[in-house]
Amino acid sequence: MKKLLCLLLGIMLIATACTAQISEESDAGDKNQIALSPELPEQPDEINDDTDESEPDETAGFISERIVLGEGTEWAVEGMLTLPEDIQESLPAVVLVQGSGAHDMDETIFENKPFRDIAEYLSSNGIAVLRYDMRRFTHMEKMREQLGGGMTVREERIEDAILAAELLRADSRIDSDRIFILGHSQGGMLAPRIHAEGGHFAGLIIFAGSPRFLLDLSKDQNIAYIEEMFEGVERAVHMAQMDTWDEQIAELMGLSDEEAKETILDAGLHAYYFKDLYVNPIEDYFTDITVPIIVMHPANDVQVCAEKDFGLYKEILTGRDNVTFKLYEGLNHLFMPGEKVAIMEILGQYATPGKVDAQVLADIAQWIHAN
Repeated sequence: MKKLLCLLLGIMLIATACTAQISEESDAGDKNQIALSPELPEQPDEINDDTDESEPDETAGFISERIVLGEGTEWAVEGMLTLPEDIQESLPAVVLVQGSGAHDMDETIFENKPFRDIAEYLSSNGIAVLRYDMRRFTHMEKMREQLGGGMTVREERIEDAILAAELLRADSRIDSDRIFILGHSQGGMLAPRIHAEGGHFAGLIIFAGSPRFLLDLSKDQNIAYIEEMFEGVERAVHMAQMDTWDEQIAELMGLSDEEAKETILDAGLHAYYFKDLYVNPIEDYFTDITVPIIVMHPANDVQVCAEKDFGLYKEILTGRDNVTFKLYEGLNHLFMPGEKVAIMEILGQYATPGKVDAQVLADIAQWIHAN
């Protein structure tokens, strides 16, 4: 196998530098490992990634039903279906798909639970919501053993999102023609592909997503990290190394499938995972999508740049009368209040308890009811 240059930096934060499982997948001893991650601040010891077992508040106009997605299969995961307390007619519904990493059903990040916020608000306002633990959250070791370097987003998240849509369609309380998808960060990036590969949703909610290749976002985060952490000659040296980033990524993407499955990145994923994303660019999936789309983005997002990524959605989807764009001032990547901080201060910001912004929640509900 040809030797690849070392990619010296890469943050791979897209939504979840906070999930400890990512780093646990790395194999520091693998000779084909390519470094992509500088050290990030650690979470406090009292924070963990276990699913919150406390029961949701059911006094606010909704009820909750625990479900098992993929029940009877080797990849079954736990989930939660929230519904309005008083059901008068068949309901619109939405499937929630998390950002990168290995998330529980609430997309828990420190004390924040953005998916629980969304589910409880929407179900209090006439919309059913299905959320579930990610396959990597529940079956991390089994996926590593059975799939090895062959895992792609198909096994990681697409299959379960399609199963979730099918589960909703089989529920007599749900309007089978009005099932939507809300994808956050990488989940938002993948929403068009999930729709095209079998989700068949009534509409797409892209929540702080990007239509770009995932490693292009990593490059931006690297550059921001260098600019924040280094000065003078040291900064110049690191920036000079970044000049070779595109060349190294091209070499990485040019590996054979077998070579890519053997090449481990220190973000805990193999090159094959990224090669699958590279040969299936998200922009291509928009061509045949005719259902309504809403692109929602927080202006103070430092992980997925509003100027670049939100702007690129506008370029790709310009001229379509069924596409809505919403930019929210004063909110961070979690759609919670937050200043535009340095990239290495993100975890500190996310450690502050908060709730998804009320206007964002109201806009999601209004858009779903209007479609």
